[in-house]
Amino acid sequence: MISLTAEQVHRALPFDTLIPALAQAFAEGATVPLRHHHDMTNPGHRETTLLLMPAWQSGDKAGVKLVTVAPHNQDRPSIQGIYLLLDLPTGTPELMLDAPALTARRTAAASALAARYLAPHGADTLLMVGTGTLAPLLIEAHCQVRPLRRVLIWGRKPAKARALAERLAPLGVALEAVDCLASAVPQAEIISVATLSQTPLIQGRWLRPGQHLDLVGAYRPDMREADDEVVRRCTLFVDSREGALKETGDLVQPLARGVITPERIQASLFELTREAHPGRTCESEITLFKSVGHALEDLAAARLVERHHKETP
Repeated sequence: MISLTAEQVHRALPFDTLIPALAQAFAEGATVPLRHHHDMTNPGHRETTLLLMPAWQSGDKAGVKLVTVAPHNQDRPSIQGIYLLLDLPTGTPELMLDAPALTARRTAAASALAARYLAPHGADTLLMVGTGTLAPLLIEAHCQVRPLRRVLIWGRKPAKARALAERLAPLGVALEAVDCLASAVPQAEIISVATLSQTPLIQGRWLRPGQHLDLVGAYRPDMREADDEVVRRCTLFVDSREGALKETGDLVQPLARGVITPERIQASLFELTREAHPGRTCESEITLFKSVGHALEDLAAARLVERHHKETP
């Protein structure tokens, strides 16, 4: 079995290749059981979450991701894990990949894929909320699908936002760290949020017609990145209905209170890529894509890594 590092995974997954690969994977489908999600008690800290995410294509390849999420970590990443790619007919493990790198790139690519259907076509300003591992990748991925010229960056620690803006200067867009989230939100056509927040950051009263929200955090029912007014005002889309209706507080909480019903979710990435739903239908619509992650994305990305590894001397 071959083991590949995070750096090798990142090199193998450029967004101009990964985004179309995800589109094809969602259109074609695979066998993907609902992921195992276990919150493990950790006295003195928030729970450590264990995620197990399998997927396979009949007679071809299978993969499983094992990931831990420990939000309290200070001296090491909060997300760690491995991904195993197996030959399905023989059951032979073929590749072991760095799971955080694979997850980060496929997550950013999935958000960009959704934006391809949902964001305004002429969107030129992105607001990135959060300064963690996903932030630079989300910015880069969104630049692949819309003609962005300006990127605003907000973080709880302004110094981190400024540092990220300086680091991404080679992207060739105007980058600006902002201190006031409320005044930044109306300036952007696309708002991407990737945080570990347990309370809403985006307020519905800040939104204006024609925007697109990309909510990537809030991977547990007790976490929120947007308030009830946001989901009330937006047309809702998800990567998968099964995961979104069970795992993310951005939907689970307003559903439990009757703010919205499951029928408010218009389509998943499966339906968008299969053209069963047109995506954005008018310029004034406010769209929201809620990402919770899907094992199909991991499998598609791992297949690309495998191909790159075979083709690279």
